[in-house]
Amino acid sequence: MNSDSDRRSRGFTSRIRFHITSPIGRLLALRWTGQLSDGIFQSGLASFILFSPERQPDAFSAAIAFAVVLLPYSFVGPFVGTILDRFSRQRILFLSNLSRAIVVAIAATSIAAGATGVELTVLILIAFGINRLILAGLSASLPLLTTREKLVAINATAVTGGTIFVVLGGGIGIGVRGLLAGLDANHADSIIITVASGLFLLAGLLALRLKRDQLGPHAHEVKKGSLTQGIIEMRDGFDRLREERDPLYGILATAIHRGGLTALTLMALLLQRNTFNPSDDPDAGLQGFALSAVVAGIGIGIGAIIAPFGVAKFGRHRWIRWMLLASAIAPIFLALDQNEFALLTTGFLTSACGQGVKVTNDALVQSRIVDEFRGRVFAVYDVIVNFAIVSGAIIAALLLPDSGEGSLVPALIAITYITFAITVLRTKRFSAPATK
Repeated sequence: MNSDSDRRSRGFTSRIRFHITSPIGRLLALRWTGQLSDGIFQSGLASFILFSPERQPDAFSAAIAFAVVLLPYSFVGPFVGTILDRFSRQRILFLSNLSRAIVVAIAATSIAAGATGVELTVLILIAFGINRLILAGLSASLPLLTTREKLVAINATAVTGGTIFVVLGGGIGIGVRGLLAGLDANHADSIIITVASGLFLLAGLLALRLKRDQLGPHAHEVKKGSLTQGIIEMRDGFDRLREERDPLYGILATAIHRGGLTALTLMALLLQRNTFNPSDDPDAGLQGFALSAVVAGIGIGIGAIIAPFGVAKFGRHRWIRWMLLASAIAPIFLALDQNEFALLTTGFLTSACGQGVKVTNDALVQSRIVDEFRGRVFAVYDVIVNFAIVSGAIIAALLLPDSGEGSLVPALIAITYITFAITVLRTKRFSAPATK
């Protein structure tokens, strides 16, 4: 028994080794540079929109900010696979990062001028829409650079490493903001976003380290047809999930968890901005929120690290069910008392368990959906999860006071997690076949 466990541990360790100059290393360098830039960009936007001395956010305005960031993922999602199956993915990654650098540089100029209207909103929507195409291109390219046996471990490494780099980028952005405290707030935020633009450009240049045809699609795989084919392929993905219920339930579990985590994030933002710190000191609120994000990021990393070992011992289905149940524990304590320690603990534990759900379900979908339908199912996966995230933000905005205090939101999250885990994910409906 111990030898089997040791073999699994050694196998996992060996599967995630890669050399920085190998194709997979170059792709991860491209991905993580882009996500580091994302973190810096998002911290600059948060500072300008939510932590500016001129703007004290309420719950609804914060929820709208979440929606503006996330809705492009849902709108662009149906067409992403169609684009990636018709053109060189290496060229898409290069040109998309270059375009994003230009759009973000223009946004930095607008922020320096104090713009908060439609033009800035449009620029942000474009930037995050491009980001959705980039992330999908990176995911679609990964299987071409590694073996089937290593794919799940490398995918977990790429996704979790990316999340950590986003958090790190956010910390860098906040650190730079502190160094620029003597400047006008708008100019300081525009400098942070300009730094992000430069790193997006670097990410684009890193794409040139890969060959034009190295990331696919290969000549015989290029699909013909209009871009509206994406809608048809989304429908195919939904049809496939109706036939394969386990991946569907896992996707719904991931969506339910992310919706709740978004509501907790909104609560943390309001508590740090308006309650735990003086409302007239936005820099203190920003630093408090950054601490919450860093602690949650550490939880994400730990959740991803322990997931393969939990799955090896208990199986994917039970691990997803137990991680969703475990996610309900900390919000119960936060419902009883809204203090900073309870908030940080909730962020850490809920993020760790949630990443266990996400990573494990990604592997479940990859293993249960055949290659022909996998891209379509993942497109559906993205849309469902992003809809849940936006819904979580809006529901929290309707229930939270501007102070962020209150027991209702964390209690509702805990009840939702428990209810879904013991009903939809009960063993009779959601369990592994005889051989995994």
